[in-house]
Amino acid sequence: MLKAKKLLFSTFALLELHMLLPTRAAETFIRNPIDFVLPFIGTTDGGHVFPGATLPHGMVKAGMDTNSPGNQAGYDADPQFLPIGFSQLHDSGTGGSASLSNFKIWPFASCPSFTQCPTDLFGRAVPRKLLPDGSVDDFASPGYFASNLSTGIRVELTTTRRTALHRYTFPANSSQPRLLVDLTDDGQQSGSEVKMALNPSTGRVTGGASFAGSFGPGNYQSFTCVDFHGEGYNFSGPTEYGSWFFDTVTQNATDLDEVFSGSSGALLTFPRSPVRRGTTSILVRVGVSFISSDQACSNAEEEIPDWNFNRVKSDASNEWNELLGRVQINPAGVDQETIKLFYSSLYRTHIVPADYSGENPKWQSSEPYYDSYYCNWDTFRTLYPLLSLHDPSRFALITRAMIDIWRFEGNSSEGGCPNAGELQSNNGFKEEAILPTLQMGTQFLENSLSSEYHEYAGALNVSVSDLYSALVTDSESEPNDWDLQGRQADIWVEFNYIPDELFLDFQGTPTRQVSRSLEYAFGDFAISQVAKILGNSSDAAKFAQRANGSFNSWNPTTTLPGWPTVVGMMQKRNSEGVFDQPTDPRHCSVNDPTHSTCFLDSNNHDGFYESSPMVYSQFVPHDTAQLITLQGGQQAFIDRLNIIFNQSYFDVTDEPSQQIPFMYHYANRPGLSTKQSRQVISDSYNTSVNGLPGNDDSGVYPLQTLRAMGSYAVFILAGLYPVPATRQFLLSSPFFPSISFTNPLFNSTTTIKAINWQGNPPDGSGTVYVANVTVNGQPWQSNCYLDWSHFSSTTDTTIELTLSNNISLGCGSGANALPPSLSTGGFD
Repeated sequence: MLKAKKLLFSTFALLELHMLLPTRAAETFIRNPIDFVLPFIGTTDGGHVFPGATLPHGMVKAGMDTNSPGNQAGYDADPQFLPIGFSQLHDSGTGGSASLSNFKIWPFASCPSFTQCPTDLFGRAVPRKLLPDGSVDDFASPGYFASNLSTGIRVELTTTRRTALHRYTFPANSSQPRLLVDLTDDGQQSGSEVKMALNPSTGRVTGGASFAGSFGPGNYQSFTCVDFHGEGYNFSGPTEYGSWFFDTVTQNATDLDEVFSGSSGALLTFPRSPVRRGTTSILVRVGVSFISSDQACSNAEEEIPDWNFNRVKSDASNEWNELLGRVQINPAGVDQETIKLFYSSLYRTHIVPADYSGENPKWQSSEPYYDSYYCNWDTFRTLYPLLSLHDPSRFALITRAMIDIWRFEGNSSEGGCPNAGELQSNNGFKEEAILPTLQMGTQFLENSLSSEYHEYAGALNVSVSDLYSALVTDSESEPNDWDLQGRQADIWVEFNYIPDELFLDFQGTPTRQVSRSLEYAFGDFAISQVAKILGNSSDAAKFAQRANGSFNSWNPTTTLPGWPTVVGMMQKRNSEGVFDQPTDPRHCSVNDPTHSTCFLDSNNHDGFYESSPMVYSQFVPHDTAQLITLQGGQQAFIDRLNIIFNQSYFDVTDEPSQQIPFMYHYANRPGLSTKQSRQVISDSYNTSVNGLPGNDDSGVYPLQTLRAMGSYAVFILAGLYPVPATRQFLLSSPFFPSISFTNPLFNSTTTIKAINWQGNPPDGSGTVYVANVTVNGQPWQSNCYLDWSHFSSTTDTTIELTLSNNISLGCGSGANALPPSLSTGGFD
């Protein structure tokens, strides 16, 4: 449950009256989805979720920064941590070093004098006001953030794509409202090579600095342009101005050219509003650019020329409502907690990656540019398939951006497509196997183009030839530093697995050999699917054969300690094909007697990354049928899945586990998948400020809390799970009487209706199992999966699921009832 009533955005009565509208089918739909979004979910206990103001995939993310040690997203809902500024750039759900948090603004209600304002980053901190229940007096909805400080100042934030608009309302007793601009104190306090210019006539502050990247090597430069305006009154400029360095204020100074590094910026005093005994509201418009201060000013002037805070806030709300409203649920009989969890999860999938188009300083291009992926290893399973259902144009822009990186860097010494952005979030070492262009591009072709390519390619403007060249380059061209970007491709092509002892001229870290082999194999399966779409039969066969390399790491004699019936496991093998250095199947799990973490560590030679052999031995999403055979048949496969759950090998916070709740489908027991996936929601998600799995940074990086966990929750609640790089969606049952996806690319809506829907028992059981499926009134071949064609028609589609309380129901009796696998010819 929520920790504070403040997180509710209207009363239940208002929800009934204004947010739920009847349709002609006597159903209801959500009028304003943003009213069900709770941005504060996951903002304490290491969740690192950004709750501030932004547009969908907006570059600017204006929000509060606190002095919390876990301030990767700036904010912490825990009242013991104090605000230290309101900055313009953030990421969300990340691990690693604190990212961004650039160009803080800070208000002073009063100071002993201009030169005695406590400008130092931590010296200026003050508490927030507290509500009666002890929680902080903060509020957020999509596109808007507000906080009341203990100094009596009210802070409100809203944004456009590259510009933030702040409103600081000073109390009536604030005789000299002052505002500080901090140019150097990002999340790591890394600003160096500082430049600042202050116009004493207008108060405009321009400048920038060089900052440390948060996840990976290298620095980036960022620039800002800050203007001030009275709301409801006018002033020509500041009454006092100056620069500051740590806690030393130099009055009338207008530049910082001599500052190489250190906390520094500008301080300004403004006239009070002439309204007697009233409050004073000052607007601060902050443009941001990665090119120059001049471009930051142009961004601000173009996007917010009218200084109208309420208009900008309303535009942001409307944009979020339109986007979230493309996915509609029938809320009749559904508890409010589930509705809020659904739309909050959908909202989080659209915070990053961020649209930095026009802001790439590395090369000139008219193509889109996106950054802050954090990272595609985490998100390829569920985020991009979700975008294909309701936001394909955004999916196309992200794909084009990655292709553009390949065009400019794909043949350079750094090899193929990097695993994340170019400016500040290069985290290619996260896991090099699943490259973003490969996964996004494959899923894009499978789920967004496919046979419809010729009709829609013009609108989406994706170069399929360049896309395919990027995929093949990433698969077969080895970069100089494959540990950071790309694959250990030469060894992979030679052996079709990564041998334990071959380090390839020491260009990378000799770790993760098994997990990399499995992911290379799955990646090559993905390329084979693209080759088929393009009619390249020879490449399709070559890459499909390489996809069988998944099973080159299978040791049929390895057993799980204490469970002698669990026979066969993915293991390391040397270049002679010998499994000579066994890894305990419990390794990197909660059952690991050595308590290993399996993070990137040159001393970790056990073959796996972030998850256990027990989990990775299930990671063959393109050929689960062959995996079942190797594990001893359907019942042995089911028994192993049960052990994975009952012995806590399943880890909802780590992506390699995500498909496991749905894998019973392949053994013809979809009811068990439905029960397990529903228990994931019941056990691991809620709508409190610490209501996300993965919030504990002691176990795994909480990278997935934003998009991977958000999109995962959306799919489970929708009763679906996408098989990456394919046309298949494994089918469970929705948590709603109906759910619909409107795809603006096809100008059509697909509605899934649950016949006999009777609610959502917390133990995952009840009348929730699929007994029969029809599509537009016609029987469908399987109770276990749907096809992309059901979501890509240019006319509306209705899918009806007849629900039963019989958990033993199978996928159906036809030849195509079981979900496809490569070895059974299901993808031919």
